[in-house]
Formats: sequence, C-alpha cells, structure tokens
Amino acid sequence: MWRAMQFRHKNMRLNPSQYKGQRSYFVTLCCERRRRVFANGRNADWIIDILRQLSASFKFAVYAYCIMPDHFHLLLTGTDPICDLLQFVADFKEITTRQYRENGNQSLWQKKLYDHVLRQGESRDAVAGYIWMNPVRAGLCTAPHEYPYSGSFVIDWKKGFLPIELWTPEWRNKTKHPAKPKLAAT
Repeated sequence: MWRAMQFRHKNMRLNPSQYKGQRSYFVTLCCERRRRVFANGRNADWIIDILRQLSASFKFAVYAYCIMPDHFHLLLTGTDPICDLLQFVADFKEITTRQYRENGNQSLWQKKLYDHVLRQGESRDAVAGYIWMNPVRAGLCTAPHEYPYSGSFVIDWKKGFLPIELWTPEWRNKTKHPAKPKLAAT
C-alpha cells in the first residue's frame, strides 16, 4: 500500500536577531499567484504611499524600491537599534492586505518573501542598481529613470548612477539566466 510521504518545509529564515538593528536588507514581495495588481498605476502609487508611511514609523530608510506589476523590490536600512525587519514586513503585508480586501479584492501577497541581509563589503549602490534596472530587464522601459514606480526616499537616485554589472541576488545566480546590467554610484 502506497503511503504519502510527508515533507517538512525548510525554514529559509535566519535567526530573528539577524533582522534587527541598523542593517541593510534587500526584500522582494510577490503578489498572490503573481497577479498583476500593480499594473494598475493607482495600486502602485497606493503601495508607495503605504511604504513611505510605514517605513518612517518603523524607522527604516528606503534606499531603493521598484514596484513591478506582480511584485516589488525594496532596499531599506534600519536607522535605529530597535528596527525589526520581520515586524515591519508583517505589518506592511497585514495593513496592505486589509485595505486591499476592503475594496472587494482577494489576498494580496504570497505568504513567503525573499530577503537578503547585506553583508559587510556589499555595496548598497549595487543592490539599488539591481532594483532600479528591474523594469528595464522586464522590457517596461529603456532606462530606469523612465519608470514611474521606482525611487528612493533618501537619495536623488535619478542623478549620479550609471549602469554597470555588480550585484545579483543569490536566487538569480542559481538560475540559467545571465545577470543583466545594474546601476552603481558614479
């Protein structure tokens, strides 16, 4: 008689203490079933507004963001020793999902997220460049500054950055797709 095997889902999270304090984090959140929720510009603007409000209240500096049609990338840095990325993401997802459902919609986010805690020596500029080049790689624009749903809350990112190849997230390095050009400080 065949018995179903039970697989334990591997926990991909670091120790929770690694998500606290004055560190920099690269985060990707995907829409439930990769629905293209943010192809609607009003929804993209709405998410940017919530991000601005919540990041300020959680004391995170948003160095780079890019809202794509079905996901978004974020590079943020804790500005206080009590900053907690996991709590910030949980509250962000809860608040945005609740508001999204109030308009008669379904769930907004996938349960999991991709995160990367920047290590000493990793360039925040290179990670930001990867984020800002995302719509170019996806064919949504020809230059990152043309895309209306990318930005930074702490720097004037449209000035002083040129495309160069420096950083790619770990998950992308494991795929067959070659890395595309990214932005870095000039």
